[in-house]
Parts: sequence; C-alpha cells; structure tokens
Amino acid sequence: MYSSAIGAITTDASAMVIPIDDHMVHRGHGVFDTAIIRRGNMYQLRPHVERIARSAQGARICLPWMKDELADIVMDTAAASGVRDGYVRYWVTAGGGGFGLAPEPKARPGFYCVVYTVPSSDDSTIQAPGIRAITSSVPMKPPPFSTIKSNNYLPNVLHLMEAMDRGCDQGIWIDEEGLVGEGPNMNVAVLTEDGDLLVPPFDKVLAGITVIRVLELLGAGSGANDNVTNVPGIKRAYVRPVPEAVARKAKEIMMIGSGVKVTAVVEWDGKPVGDGSPGPVALALEKLIEEDKYPPSGEIEPIAYSLYHGQNE
Repeated sequence: MYSSAIGAITTDASAMVIPIDDHMVHRGHGVFDTAIIRRGNMYQLRPHVERIARSAQGARICLPWMKDELADIVMDTAAASGVRDGYVRYWVTAGGGGFGLAPEPKARPGFYCVVYTVPSSDDSTIQAPGIRAITSSVPMKPPPFSTIKSNNYLPNVLHLMEAMDRGCDQGIWIDEEGLVGEGPNMNVAVLTEDGDLLVPPFDKVLAGITVIRVLELLGAGSGANDNVTNVPGIKRAYVRPVPEAVARKAKEIMMIGSGVKVTAVVEWDGKPVGDGSPGPVALALEKLIEEDKYPPSGEIEPIAYSLYHGQNE
C-alpha cells in the first residue's frame, strides 16, 4: 500500500491504515479508481488516472500531484507488491484534520493505493452461465453525482444487495424517463434486433473506461459508425439513449466493466434475454477486450518489479 500520510509504500498490513479524521472516512468526501494488472503489465492506467483527476475536480478536491506523479505511484506500488495478476485501487481524499461537514481549510488531500488479487477463474467460468439481473428499485443517482466516481456508493451497494436478495447477480437501473442507465458498478450495452450496439450516453452514468475502450476497438468512439465489421453480428455501434422498451426486445444485453469485462445478461426480471445463454456478440467482445490486455496492445505498461525484487518478468 502507498500512503501519502507516511509518504511511502508499505507491505506491513498493520501500517495499511487511513486516518479516521480523513474527510473521505467520516464524510465520504473522496474519489477512487481501479486498474488491472495482467501478466506483469498495467492495463489502461492512463485513462483511469485521467478519470480520477476529473472526479477529484468534480468533488472540489485540488490535486497537489501531477497526473504523471499519481501514475508513477500506482506503478511503483504494483512493483513493490510483486503481484503479476490482480488489481490496483487508489483513492484521492479531501484530507484530514477535523470531523466537520466541510473539509478543513488547510487540509492537504490524501492519496492511497492498494494492490490486491481475486480468486482466479478461466474465461468460461467468468462468462458462463451469464448474469441474471433485475430492474433495481433503488433510486438512481442523479448527475453530477452519477458521473463522478466517488466513495458515495451506498445506492450502488443497496442496488446489488437487492439483486442478491432476489436470487440474482446484478441489477439494471432505469431512469425517470424510462431509459436504461447502468448496473451497480458497470455499464450496460444492448444489441438490438437490427444489429445495432447501443450504449447509454455518459451524461447520466459513469463514463466507463472499459466500455469506451470496447467502442474504440469497434471503431465507434463516442459517436456512431456505420461500418463496424470486425465483430460479426454488429452492424453499427452508437452511444445514445436506450429506451427500456428497446432493451426488453434486445437480442443480447451485456454488462461491461473492469471486473466483469464483457458479460452477457441472460435473464432480466425473470425473462430470458435472447435464448437465455451468452450470445455470440458478448463472447466476441469479451475476447476482444481480453486480448487488448496483452502484447502487442498499446494499452499496457510493463511494471518494473526489478526496482523492488531484483527481477522483471
């Protein structure tokens, strides 16, 4: 863990603490982000650092570090951990010094970074049998709160708990206009009967780094592309509002994020999506994003383990 409170990286679990008077701890005034480590390379760190800087700005936290400095701290913490396959999560906080509602005027923002692993599983275990989802009854966060990756995740937690209480895996938010929103911590994509891949715009939901990368790999960017040919089954890809009625008739629905990658929704509110099994487009997009995490992808950076362990695998 890296802690700005001590200005160093530590591997001592007893030192991996955040001061209780930090405004993130007692008021939720902090932002965070996550990056992936695969085979000793960091995947898409720079876009994630760009997003945490935007989130900090939205939370009125003035960064005392340059973005490159934050990226260097994340890379160094990963190197010190020795982890070759895992995740890095990092937080920018409003700083400590008191327990008031507003942060202390002279508080210095904090930065914390941890490296962790999750139980490994092969791709078939991740994709099959797909996600069973509900429509969440938990109110959807309004913008700008929904577009800032802050530590205020209570609606997201309650959203997921509701789905689990009902024997499902995830939930899908529908906003007050009847448009598809997002999952508790991932974006949603819908493949229509006409072969259009639709992603809800990022004015009401978080701009997911993974879903944006999927669109880039498809050649769609943040607009529309009439010539998506590298994934069979997709005629065009759009970022545009998705009415619930359109999603209910979808050939495929996918959830997309750093943790789930691209995973098919096979059931929604007790009814099958498509034929009730992961569809070919979801499987193809999962393969596309997974291959992007390894050489020769331009989205990876090798981690310099030799700085701490005398080797660089």
